[in-house]
Amino acid sequence: MPDNVTSLFRSTAAHSPSMAALTRESDGAGPVDFCIPCNPYFPTPAMFEEMAARLPDIITYYPSSADTITAELCSLLQLPPQCVAMGNGSTELITWIDHLLVRESLAVPVPTFGRWTDQPMETGKRVDMFPLQESSGFALDLAQYAEFIRARGTRVAVICNPNNPDGGFLHKHAVVQFMDAMADLDLVVIDESFLEFADAENEPSVVQEAMLRPNVIVLRSLGKNFGLHGIRFGYLVANPALAGRVRSMLPKWNLNSFAEHVVFMLKEHGAEYAQSLHQVRRDRMDMSGQLSSLPGLTVYPSQGNFLFVRLPVGAEGTVVRDRLLTEHRILVRECGNKIGSSSRFLRLVVRPQVDVRRLVTGLEQVLYGTSRRGAAVSEQATGTAYSSGTAAVDRLVSQTNGAGTRGLAQAAGAGMPLPAAASAPAVGPGGGMPVPAAAGLPQPEPQPVPQEAPRPQPAPQPVPQPVPVPQPVPVPQPVPVPQSQPQQFPQPAAYPEPAPQPAPAAPPLAPAAAFAAPAPAPAPVQVPPATGPTPPGVPARGGLTAAQVRGTDGLSMAPATGWPGAQSWPDAAGMGQAAG
Repeated sequence: MPDNVTSLFRSTAAHSPSMAALTRESDGAGPVDFCIPCNPYFPTPAMFEEMAARLPDIITYYPSSADTITAELCSLLQLPPQCVAMGNGSTELITWIDHLLVRESLAVPVPTFGRWTDQPMETGKRVDMFPLQESSGFALDLAQYAEFIRARGTRVAVICNPNNPDGGFLHKHAVVQFMDAMADLDLVVIDESFLEFADAENEPSVVQEAMLRPNVIVLRSLGKNFGLHGIRFGYLVANPALAGRVRSMLPKWNLNSFAEHVVFMLKEHGAEYAQSLHQVRRDRMDMSGQLSSLPGLTVYPSQGNFLFVRLPVGAEGTVVRDRLLTEHRILVRECGNKIGSSSRFLRLVVRPQVDVRRLVTGLEQVLYGTSRRGAAVSEQATGTAYSSGTAAVDRLVSQTNGAGTRGLAQAAGAGMPLPAAASAPAVGPGGGMPVPAAAGLPQPEPQPVPQEAPRPQPAPQPVPQPVPVPQPVPVPQPVPVPQSQPQQFPQPAAYPEPAPQPAPAAPPLAPAAAFAAPAPAPAPVQVPPATGPTPPGVPARGGLTAAQVRGTDGLSMAPATGWPGAQSWPDAAGMGQAAG
């Protein structure tokens, strides 16, 4: 492909350019797509032929109402229609969830799907970002996440299961426990857009549990599972009051005729769909093994239809992406513009083995110098090292977070040192979780990754050892949770107007003092119960405010289970068989 096609990536801030745009800028043939995470085995060729034969009618006439299409989908899913709202893609549903149900703040682990961070910030909400640590393989600890939510006083919590881009998976019992622990929040959203590709559990979906709870929404995709991103359709499941509130705001014809045609033809193709999911899972295992054989490349465990990989030391993601596209006609998702990630990470969609062999060959030539242009050379060769990726130093600190933090420090009257791209790691106020702008990891780059990275686990990373530092005035620790109890979530607090509490023996630090005080080395600590929502613009323990990410003062508003019919059709989570 021509070199100028890579200029399209410079004009898109949140995602990769569309396949249509790439095709227009090339010689008329698109690249092999390892970027868009859809099912490569469904619809089948016969189904595409059927849709092609119906194309004149599909694009000529109006579709039926959304209620009619939703009723057919609910018949297929064996879900009550009053608990379902169907949208023009998950992004439309996320938009309405934000407008209708997110009042002041939203918490989300990062990195994740960009609309969960960007959409609330576009409407002036505070977004509390909980950083997933590379040292733990980007696994989400729900107890720590719940503690983070309580410390921030956040009113809405989001979990993506599996998470995008890393494919991290949470078992159903843990998600249900989290939902119950957060029963006092305004809303808990479980985004299951990629759950049908998971095979770690037979019935991982929490759609049935969501319908019984007053503040839980489960978001599910159709385009990803059915390999039809262009049709734009997805749905949410909640109790009738929540689902009805969203459904009442959706346009009557928000679903197109292609979506209607696919929904009505699905009941005849359950066996093919189940087989496609099985094949994707097999391909994921094979693809992970092939990529893990590349020296220095780390492949993280995934339950999605994609793999999150860290490039070898010295390789820069945008260079690798551009060269794979121009030299090998391969499109990959470079994750430098995902909050909580960096350009050292790629997300690679699971594809058939013949395509994977082409990808591996391209990576070998680009990474290790077996092509005419030599090996990919890091753009950081001047000495500026990367973070672990959980901090996204190349974007959040050097471009935006520094400016945002400067404004916050000045407003608080504290002499907080301003971060730089290669500065020492920052630690959250009060010695809590590391602030994502520096990830709490040593700089510069950790030791090189071994030549053979084990497939199931991340490449060995040096774990920061406690460093002797001057200790602040001792603060009495909260009463620990009894050891006899299982993993506990912080108990609900009274929000947003808590009752006055007796003053603690040692009052918590004010925001200004928290910025100025020396922070101890990162260590797991217990966070005292929050005394109310944190004001806009004040950073969280281990999180970023919208102000920090966007470089603003944080004070001004932004511009405004089962499938019926054939025994072969899988259940709503993509596993098992449903009785007819």
